[in-house]
Amino acid sequence: MNMTVMARYGEIFLKSDSVQRHYIKIISKNIRNALLAQNLEHELEIHRGRILINGNNPEYIAETVSKVFGIVSVSIAIRTESSREEIENTAAEIASLKLKPGMSFAVRARRSNVKGFTSQELGASTGDRIYDKVKDLKVDLKNPDYEIFVEARREGGLIYDSKIEGPGGLPLGTQGAVLSLMSAGIDSPVASWLAMKRGCTASFVNFSGGRYMGGDILKASLENLANLSKWTKGQPLKLYVMNIEPFYDALMKVENPRNRCLICKRFMLRVASKTAKKYKYLGLVMGNNIGQVASQTLVNMAVVESVIPSDLPLIQPLITYDKEETVVLARKIGTFRDFAGDVSCSVVPKHPAVAATIEKVLEDEKNIDIENLVEICSKDFVLYKALNGEIITD
Repeated sequence: MNMTVMARYGEIFLKSDSVQRHYIKIISKNIRNALLAQNLEHELEIHRGRILINGNNPEYIAETVSKVFGIVSVSIAIRTESSREEIENTAAEIASLKLKPGMSFAVRARRSNVKGFTSQELGASTGDRIYDKVKDLKVDLKNPDYEIFVEARREGGLIYDSKIEGPGGLPLGTQGAVLSLMSAGIDSPVASWLAMKRGCTASFVNFSGGRYMGGDILKASLENLANLSKWTKGQPLKLYVMNIEPFYDALMKVENPRNRCLICKRFMLRVASKTAKKYKYLGLVMGNNIGQVASQTLVNMAVVESVIPSDLPLIQPLITYDKEETVVLARKIGTFRDFAGDVSCSVVPKHPAVAATIEKVLEDEKNIDIENLVEICSKDFVLYKALNGEIITD
């Protein structure tokens, strides 16, 4: 049988014709990059609502394409001529390998640019052929033991009985480049993944606190980078690791410790903003979540975010997530770790402010040469890259 991999895209349909063509061009390029990164020979066919990928390793092709942003789902399908009879006979052959007497089944039929019958007629007649092959079956359209899908299309018939879920969203690269603040924790890689799912090409910035930070922070941050790069195969991801130890030296001299976390986050956003402007990123991404920690109360977020330039959007995909929702998604995308090692921060005060005023924070910042430290720290960094799940430079 002639096998092909069928990839479905969803939200692209909502765009105008010209935007659809542009997005399909980008998603096709992303598919090719991912397959070439896996040394998978292939040919692409672009059809309305479907991308068909032909190659000698359909299982590996399907697995790879199912991680391409913009793809809703992927199936390995048997391809036939557009003839209704051939579609029905092929579906009956496939179904007979899975069905046994007494089981229930459903046929899900679609038709696109093929005349002479409706989708309902195709589904009913395909069901009749399956009945002829396997006796004592029951039809159950709501909760069947087995489902088979048949599509009659101008480019041929497609028959399949399973789907691999894709990430959905928009093709990577359709919305421009962003800079994501990446920590060693759970939230920031998930937030980054969600921004990438919306078409943003992400690079990352991590802040190294030297002796003030746990010894495993860099390792855990690089693991996050490597795991995220599995979703952008063929396209490397960058991580700027900024040395901000001089800032911490100055911060620890401030008399009032309660505002340290807010001053620290403001400083990180200042450095990130400067870096974004320098390298022409269009926005910043953070993993903030309302009320999760003291610095993420609404009052404190307003204080922290006030340092970001007005023309640099702050994207916070997790802003309303429960922690468990974030953990579930982290497990799903492969960035969750039960234990990341020593990722402690000795700067955090015992009793951080939960409702600071901007006036008090500005007063505390007067004791720190903020502008000079931003200039120094934004230039003191090491650039790392990850490609296809591996760190390739250090």
